[in-house]
Amino acid sequence: MPQTLYDFEALQTDGRSVPLSNYRGQVLLIVNTASACGFTPQFAGLEALHEEYGARGLVVLGFPCNQFGSQDPGSNEEIVSFCQLNYGVSFPVMAKIDVNGADASPLYRWLAAEAPGLLGSKAIKWNFTKFLVGRDGQVIRRYAPQEAPANLAGDIEAALAAA
Repeated sequence: MPQTLYDFEALQTDGRSVPLSNYRGQVLLIVNTASACGFTPQFAGLEALHEEYGARGLVVLGFPCNQFGSQDPGSNEEIVSFCQLNYGVSFPVMAKIDVNGADASPLYRWLAAEAPGLLGSKAIKWNFTKFLVGRDGQVIRRYAPQEAPANLAGDIEAALAAA
């Protein structure tokens, strides 16, 4: 049974597996993203957080997902290109995943169980649901899709300051 974020792996867009233990000791903001969603402009805010706090230990990880209104139908390469060209994204964008259902990523099953949504729901409701994970690999908080990345700055500061 997974105990921390570090018990998981994720696939990069080139298909290579990355142990999330590679991020041990850092604060992570994990986001399921989409390229054709009303919240897609949040890529700019996520990139701003990456640029502002990256040197202090924040890692933003994007996980494209096509489960909500088919809003990310492209290939992994197309998605990464879109993010870089339109929003200057330089944080890691991983391979496309499912966040709900039978094929949901084990990472997302764990995140949703560790930080349920409104009224205890474990389902991811939409694109750009965000999870803040502390340096210890434990989920600190879940944020709704409409929560602007800039509004997370205080929680990120606190997580970065934690031992």
